[in-house]
Amino acid sequence: MSRVIGIDLGTTNSCVAILEAGEPTVIHNQEGGRTTPSMVSWNGDGEVIVGAASKRQMVTNPTRTIFGAKRLIGRKVSDPDVQRVLPLLPYTVVAARNGDAWISIDDEARSPQEVSAHVLAKMRRVAEDYVGETITEAVITVPAYFDDVQRQATKDAGAIAGLTVRAIINEPTAAALSYGVQNKGDQRVAVFDLGGGTFDISILAIENGVFEVLSTSGDTTLGGDDFDRALILMLADEFQASHDVDLRGDAVALQRLKEAAEQAKIELSSSMNTDVNLPFIAIGPGGPIHLMRTLSRGELERACRELIERLAAPCATALELARCTPADIDQVLLVGGMTRMPAVQDRVIEIFGKPAHKGVNPDESVAMGAAVHSGVIGGELQEVVLLDVTPHDLGVKVAGDRMSVIIKTNTSIPTRESKVFATTEDNQTFVAIEVYQGAHAQASKNRRLGRFVLGDLRPGPRGATRVEVAFSLDADGILHVEATEVGTGRAASVTIEAASGLSADEVLRLGEGLR
Repeated sequence: MSRVIGIDLGTTNSCVAILEAGEPTVIHNQEGGRTTPSMVSWNGDGEVIVGAASKRQMVTNPTRTIFGAKRLIGRKVSDPDVQRVLPLLPYTVVAARNGDAWISIDDEARSPQEVSAHVLAKMRRVAEDYVGETITEAVITVPAYFDDVQRQATKDAGAIAGLTVRAIINEPTAAALSYGVQNKGDQRVAVFDLGGGTFDISILAIENGVFEVLSTSGDTTLGGDDFDRALILMLADEFQASHDVDLRGDAVALQRLKEAAEQAKIELSSSMNTDVNLPFIAIGPGGPIHLMRTLSRGELERACRELIERLAAPCATALELARCTPADIDQVLLVGGMTRMPAVQDRVIEIFGKPAHKGVNPDESVAMGAAVHSGVIGGELQEVVLLDVTPHDLGVKVAGDRMSVIIKTNTSIPTRESKVFATTEDNQTFVAIEVYQGAHAQASKNRRLGRFVLGDLRPGPRGATRVEVAFSLDADGILHVEATEVGTGRAASVTIEAASGLSADEVLRLGEGLR
């Protein structure tokens, strides 16, 4: 039987782990690191470079070095959150045929799924070198607040990388699994997961080996990249005010500034001050211009104040959905590199009234939890049971642009729910069912997942023909839709016009190209 690996496909860094003798083990990559930068470059010869080697050429090859692809996966170019990050990206983002956000490398458009597949393939090779055998199966983690389209896109990335994705598991849930198998005892934990691209908060009850997710909330547009961006904008604005030169217009200067901002942010987690030294960052009328200044922790915190404030609302929502108060939480687990920032840790104390548990590695616990889950689905860990929930309302658009919810947020998964709808016109032979995800009463204000056309209905007066629409949400949080004409019991034909993602043929073609 093939070994199943656990992969944390992160926005900034990725990590791979495997279960050995019932214990999760993080695997070192070929460069000796326990995590791998989620970066992919194409050099001038078209060769693909992944990980640390890609990060090293971030400044010299900025337009062909892709980072943060996870923030684009399953999203449209028109998405306001995509538009917000475009000005500070050195590479070019273009619209695919269906409007998805793709990346242009030397005038060839590449999907975020393909970019992510290169990172996953690197993780697979790391694991194969360690175990000495071919790896074909994996458990991959995603942010708890990822929607159906983003989850399916992540599974597509795994397929392109030559992996059968046995399960998609939420990152906070994975971190809780990693913690719970090593810290026995009944308890209620809050997993505070602030990574490179997203923020998730999940409340779980751990009782007798059963991990039950009570609630989940989050913000898919809040992460370490946003803290970097706040610092980049502050430094760029200062430089422009002093020298009348906008560094954001030069791809190389922008990458140097991003690298320096990220490093300064990391250093200010353990020091009160750090130096930003970028000689020859620009050329002015009088010659070369340098950016050299001392940056304090207070300046960083002021630049990121609005981001830190945004952490409270999802936590309040998660506690309310779980019917908990902060006093009911036994442990707060910090996950994701951004939780090392002292101001973030102080915010956690303000929200939950207690300091966080220090025994969790914020960079590795998600991958370790994915490895634990691989043991659960493979039968190696029979004493562990996982019960997760869906983070969004799922429903269909009905007359008047109203959202008719079929599966409510915070419903335990897997689940199956259905509703019956009637035709609205005489002699109607088909209905177009539009599926949406979100909490707004107006369907068009929510995320459109797809359109399902149900044909071959019996003609009749309006309201006489009824159709049952059934939503099945699997353990990976991926939605399946069925439709049946009520009365005859006959299943009518359903065609799916995908609102996003790759076709099966595209996944196959990209996979053949990668291997």
